[in-house]
Amino acid sequence: MKRLVGNAVFTALLGMATLGASAGMSLAQAAIVRDDVPSTYVVVRGDTLWDISGRFLREPWLWPEVWRANPQIKNPHLIYPGDRISLYYENGEPRLRLERGQGGVVKLSPQIRKIPKREAVPPIPLEKISAFLKEHRVIDPALLTDAPYIVAGDDTRLISGAGDTIYARGNWSANDTYSVYRKGQRYLDPDTQEFLGLEMISIGDIKLERREGDIGVLRVLSANREILNGDLLLPADGGAITTSFQPQPPEEDVGGVILAAPDGLRNIGRNDIVALNRGSREGIQPGYVFGIERRGETITDPVTGEPITLPGEEGGLVMVFRIYDKVSYALVMQAGRPLSVGDKLLEPHG
Repeated sequence: MKRLVGNAVFTALLGMATLGASAGMSLAQAAIVRDDVPSTYVVVRGDTLWDISGRFLREPWLWPEVWRANPQIKNPHLIYPGDRISLYYENGEPRLRLERGQGGVVKLSPQIRKIPKREAVPPIPLEKISAFLKEHRVIDPALLTDAPYIVAGDDTRLISGAGDTIYARGNWSANDTYSVYRKGQRYLDPDTQEFLGLEMISIGDIKLERREGDIGVLRVLSANREILNGDLLLPADGGAITTSFQPQPPEEDVGGVILAAPDGLRNIGRNDIVALNRGSREGIQPGYVFGIERRGETITDPVTGEPITLPGEEGGLVMVFRIYDKVSYALVMQAGRPLSVGDKLLEPHG
């Protein structure tokens, strides 16, 4: 049962945006203080805003709503390693006081001096999802029609790496830099069998030096694994990662399941990345938070002998960070038990 704590719960905490109107919740409905809330917490390197929020709120994904308690605050990136966050009460309502690691106590307010953004605690593990997006994308296979492909390396070698010269053949665009890709999973909807997209795994980056007809001579700029004959070339994915997530529940029930674990994981846990069978077509937006219902175990009825499936149970939370037309990628923010492909997406709740 949610414990409501007033209309102005915290002076400020861990946020980057306004949630209230889109989620249809008042602050009194949304801000939930943990029973074991600490009186003080010192921020350490490696923390995220989500983690810190989870120390104070039962539902960490509500931290943007908590920011609305002090709408005058203009810069939400104001929590840094070494900062001390202290809980206190004013007129019976909880507040937070921020003590900078350099010394001096200040309340979270518009007068806080700016500290370089690169030092701030990130909202979620941005390095992890940034690295993932450099190596994974989802495309329509039609993009591969006439795409250049590797035909040979130096001295006709079958495997090439950074610094090598390689040769490719195909229909060249105006680009002179390309990414090398290898086909990954074909994403199919588990219920309708609709084709949702083709996963492409990035192998490295190359630069076109010159062309002779449809043959291109290229230099390997970087490679995270061996480049093989037959690997495909596509213009680099220009989609930038957003760092201004607005965690919020979906505006309506979109259904859906965990479609795949791109890294091939069978037991999916916190900070793992999953593909969902819902995308922009269904109105999915970056920052959407879904609860996950773990599939119930199938057992044999001891009396009738027939197979029965037990009810599912709450399994964790995921937050969407990249959207394609029919597929999206999400980061597992919480997982009480291992999640798996096929687990259902639900509206999050406490």
